[in-house]
Parts: sequence; structure tokens; C-alpha cells
Amino acid sequence: MKTSAAVADAAAPIVRIAGSDDLPAADTAVLDRARAFAEPLLAGERFDTGEDALVHADGVAAILQAIGAAPSLRAAAYLIYAGDYLAKPEDVIAKAWGASYAGLVAHTRKLVKLQRSAREAMGDSALDAAQQAAQVERVRKMLLAFSRDLRVVLLRLASRLQTLRWYALSKRPCPRALAEESLQVFAPLANRLGIWQVKWEIEDLAFRFTRPDEYKRIARLQGEKRVEREQVVEAARRRLADALQAAGLRAEVQGRPKHLYSIWKKMQGKGLAFADVLDVRALRVVVDDVPACYAALGRVQELWRTLPEAFDDYIARPKPNGYQSLHCVALDDAGRTIEIQIRTRAMHEHAESGVAAHWAYKEAGTRGYGGVHAEGDFEGQVAQARKAVLRQLLAWERDLAEPVAGAVGQGLFEDRIYVFTPQAAIVELAAGATPVDFAYALHTELGHRCRGARVDGAMVPLNTALASGQTVEVVGAKEGGPSLDWLNPELGYLQSPRSRAKVRAWFNALSQRQTVARGREAVEKLLQREGRTAMKLDELAARLGFREADALFEVVGKDEFSLRNIENLLRPPEPLPDPDEALAQRLSRSPGTAAAPKGGVLVVGVESLLTTLARCCKPAPPDAIGGYVTRGKGVAIHRAACANFRQMAGRAPERVIAVAWGGPQGEAYPVDVMVEAADRPGLLRDVTEVFAKEKMNVVGVQTRAAKGAASMRVTVELADAARLPAALAAVCRVAGVRAARRR
Repeated sequence: MKTSAAVADAAAPIVRIAGSDDLPAADTAVLDRARAFAEPLLAGERFDTGEDALVHADGVAAILQAIGAAPSLRAAAYLIYAGDYLAKPEDVIAKAWGASYAGLVAHTRKLVKLQRSAREAMGDSALDAAQQAAQVERVRKMLLAFSRDLRVVLLRLASRLQTLRWYALSKRPCPRALAEESLQVFAPLANRLGIWQVKWEIEDLAFRFTRPDEYKRIARLQGEKRVEREQVVEAARRRLADALQAAGLRAEVQGRPKHLYSIWKKMQGKGLAFADVLDVRALRVVVDDVPACYAALGRVQELWRTLPEAFDDYIARPKPNGYQSLHCVALDDAGRTIEIQIRTRAMHEHAESGVAAHWAYKEAGTRGYGGVHAEGDFEGQVAQARKAVLRQLLAWERDLAEPVAGAVGQGLFEDRIYVFTPQAAIVELAAGATPVDFAYALHTELGHRCRGARVDGAMVPLNTALASGQTVEVVGAKEGGPSLDWLNPELGYLQSPRSRAKVRAWFNALSQRQTVARGREAVEKLLQREGRTAMKLDELAARLGFREADALFEVVGKDEFSLRNIENLLRPPEPLPDPDEALAQRLSRSPGTAAAPKGGVLVVGVESLLTTLARCCKPAPPDAIGGYVTRGKGVAIHRAACANFRQMAGRAPERVIAVAWGGPQGEAYPVDVMVEAADRPGLLRDVTEVFAKEKMNVVGVQTRAAKGAASMRVTVELADAARLPAALAAVCRVAGVRAARRR
């Protein structure tokens, strides 16, 4: 089979750095250094496609050179593929080449992995609705990767074209998933960016692999007519060139072949036979300026009859991707159709290389990639070029999303918008997002300080809904926080749940800081009254069972922890009277009566004796109790079920004495409660809140936490222990509490 000249030329192997001999010395040095860096790593290595790695890198660099990319970008191609054979590619390249190259390598490598995994998941089967949706989602991720570093766009296009060339030259079967992706994703991307030579070649090669029979049929038809067509085109070219020269117009007239996929697509779309395709024979006229374009059109109309219905003025009405040219179809003397395109040199360069290559060149100059630095308003021109590329990327995404959305039955991207920063970076937001959402998407602190916004240069209210393609600039205060109005859904300041969460977190943190400050002030005043200002606050908190001072201040500030607990810790206990003297004391009462001492316990049949409540079981009315006469500490009052009491009574039963509750009503008794729970923030607060609701004063807390479990001993004061079971049942209902019992 005989292929068209365009495809044959496109598939020509490239094994050197194309065009390097014509570059300035500094640019040649960058390319030579990059290739020298990569060559030892790539030599003898092959990709999973079977292609030699170094040959692939050379081919990508040559394609980039052909579309006018900066030398630094061509050098980056070598570094990207070398990164596959480095242990820590980003670190190594950052040290040897700088952060800009390292970022480019990182973004490109991540994108390649994403595409490879997606193709492997799809295999060579036809795409169903779910796979089409997944493909468009992959396109969205590609878009975001491109927006971080727009050089990735050109690198990926050049790499894909080189891969397709390799399959064509090696005559190996190209995986259908790769060819379909090239036709459905990469060719439309090149079209949107106006990089025609890359678009056409990707389309023809992918067409060759996806529909080989149709490809051969169209190529055969072209081959049969080729000699005649070339003769007609050359004769028309000479005639038009002579006419333009005679009219005083400086022009370059070229003959160009129609690429195969375009012919097939036009035949399929319009139901035409090959003979009815009007632009199989084509001429291109390149002149100096726009007036010369229309003057040349006049000369064409003088030479041949043109078809009015086939005339398009893309100079007055450029295509969405910026393409400009005059298109017309003329009939030669034999009635054969010839398509003629007329454009300026600048239009031609844009059509061949596209806005992305134009951006890459400017970006190189501005940032010094190629050793050139920009001055004046050149940076503004670069930003405009960047935005032009990004807008075309957004349009490319919409182009691909709309047909798939129709197949799946829903709009895949209706819930998202894309807006620009003033530096022309893309920010993805939820549909209906506001400038405040945009500020929080950039940085949390910027969101907090947001006070105004400009959209496309005009000030707008902060609750304005944004639209894709707008440029948003945030006006922020030097310090400050968000407004409570932002959380009001009726005012429409925030649409993103993530933004609302950040605002709520700010106010929660503010409230906590105020509570901690209030608690700190109360504790410090108490320490001043007690004359203990030298005491370390963290030490005080630890002695009270808290991990840090702020935790103590927080519960004090919330009135969840009584200052009386701190007073009890700071004040030394009163000295006890002499034990022997206390045992010998008798009150002047008649025998057989009993008086109620301060402890609220009556010793039956004996005048009042010194009594103390045992610390091991901490009895409280109406507990069943018993007394045990100690040596030197009077009568110790235990709960009847106390293990210590039973053990002592077994050893010395003569010391056991009958006792009963007889204290005044309402006196408070300390009781220990053990709580076992899963450790979490706010657990202590929730437990103490239960006791507060039950009107029980918490006078002490000791906590331990390990491996996600917490153990608490809470000391509460109560007058009636019969109320304790209800309180313990309420504690057990606290989130995370496993058990609560009296100690």
C-alpha cells in the first residue's frame, strides 16, 4: 500500500536533536547538556511499547522544535524520560536543573501514570457509557495537571505523536485503547490549541490503527489520483504566484495535500464520494498583512470562478481557538475544485504551532528558561497568552464532556466551574461558587481575610456566583477573620461545604480561645488569693489530672470544673487532734445515748467518739456501715461490704463497733466513681456535665489514657448515695463510655 506524502513524511524517524545546529550557543548548550544527562540512563532501555527510550526522547525534542517550542522545553523532554530511571527523580533533577524542571518532571510523570492505568483498565474493548465517563474524568484530571504547568500540554502532545510514529514505522499493532485515546482526546486537544500539524498527523496515524480498511481505501483513492492531482496543483500554484507577483503582492504560494482522516470524515459526515471532496487539491497563500490577504483574494477571483457557498472569512470571524485565514474554493478551467487558504505570516505561524507554542516561547523568555529575560509589559503579554491557552483547555474539556454526558444521561461537568487567578492558574470550584469560596480554595488564611473581590477587573459583591473562564482577584485585609453572615445560607456567601467548614472551625477556635482565656484568668486570680503565684500552671494541671494547662482552663472557663477543687489541692489539711486524747474524750451526756459528731455518724451505746470516714470505700448515707476502732485514729467508718473492713473484722472482731447514720440532713459526702471509656476529645467535659446536671459537685478528677482507652476516677460530693445509680446510668449513656461504677 502506498501512503500519502504527508503521512510518509510525518513518520520519518528522528534520531538527533533537530535544529540544534541553528540555535544560539547558550540554547545549544542547554540541549546538549540535557541529552548528555539523559543518554547514560536511557541508552539500551525500552518503554513498555517496545520503543527505544532515547530515540523517543529525540523524537519528542524534534517535534517540539518543529512547532516552535523554546529550547528549554525541548531539553525538559530528555529529563522527563530520564526520570523513569532515577531513584528520586524530582530530588535529583531539582539539584541539577532547578525547581522549575523538577516540577515539570513531577507533573508529567504523574499524568503519564494516570493515562497508562486508565488505558490498562479499558483494554482494547469498545468504550461503554461508564468507561466514557471515566475517560472524561481523566480528561478533567489532565486539564488540572496542564493548568499547574502549561508546558505539560506540549510535552504530552509531542510524546503521543512520537509514539504513534513509532508504531507506524515499526509496523507493530498499536493497542486500540491508545489509538482511540489519541483520536478522541489528543487530536481534539491539538485542534483546540490550533496546533494543526500535530492534530493532522495524530488523526491520520490513529485513523490508520483504528480503521485500517478505511484508511487503506482512502489512501488507495488518493494514490490513484495523485499524479494528476499534483500536476493540477502545481499548474495552479504557478499561475497564482505569477498573478500575485504581477499585482505587486509579495506572497508565498504552497500546494498542500489533504490528510486522510479529514477526507474520510468529510465523506462520512456529508455522504460524499471521494470525487466530491472539494479540498483534495489545495493551495495556501502567505502574505505580509491583512490588506494583502483581501487583495490576494481579489486576484484569485479574477483568475477563477469561486463558489460563494464555500467561502469563509476566518479573519473577520476567527475560530474559537484563534485560527484566522480566508478560505475559498475555486474552479479551474477544467472545472476541477481547488481549495485556497490566504493568511498572513503571523496567522500561518499560529495555525502551524498554535497558541500553546506561542505561550511556551513567551514563558521561556519571561522566566529565563532559554537565557532571555523579559522587561516592561512583556509579563502581561505572557499572562494573556497563558489565559488564552487555559480558555482553550476549558473549551476542549467541554467539547469532550458534552457528547459523553449525552450518552450517560447527565451533565458530567455541570457541578463544576473553572476560574483563573490573576497569574492565570486554573482553580476548580463547585458550580455557583462565590469569590469567598475562591479565596478559601486558594488558602484558608486568604479566605479568612477576604474583604472584596474583582471579577474580570470589576469589583463585585462577595456573594456573586462565578462562571467558568472568569479571572478572580481577592482583596484581603492584613489581619482579621470571617463574618458570621457567611454561614447564613440565605445570604449566599458560601456554596462549598469545605469553605463553610473552615469558617465554622475559625469561630470554634475563637470561642475556645475565649473560654481558655476566661478559665486562665479565674485560675490565676485564685492563685493570687492563695499566695501561690509562683506555682507552675502545667504542674497544677497535672496534679489535677489534666494533660496540659489549657485543658484545665477550658473546663474552668465552661464552669465544668469547680475552683473549689483547686482550693482543696492548694490548702494543707487541718492537723488532727492527738489520737489517744480523742479516744478518751467524753461528752457530758447520760449513758446509753449517742450524739452526732461532725462526721454525721452515731456510735451506738457510747458517748461521742472521734469518727472518720474510711478512704478505701468512702461511705455515704444510706450505705450499710460498720465501725472499727483503730489505734490512734478513733473509729473508722467503713461500708459494710468493704473488703478491707471484712478482712480487719476477721482478724480482730473485738474492735468492731456498731454505728449508724445520724448526721444533719443535707451534709455532703465524697464518693469515688470509676469510668472506663474510649479516649476522645471532650470526654471529660461530657462526663462532668452529667454530674453537674444531677446536682453533684465534682471535687476531683484523675485520668489515664493509653492506646485509645481512658480511665477516670471522679470524686463527687453528695448527701444521699441512693441517687448515685441514676447518675451512673446517665454517665453510661455518654458517647464512648463503656462502664461507670462506684469505687
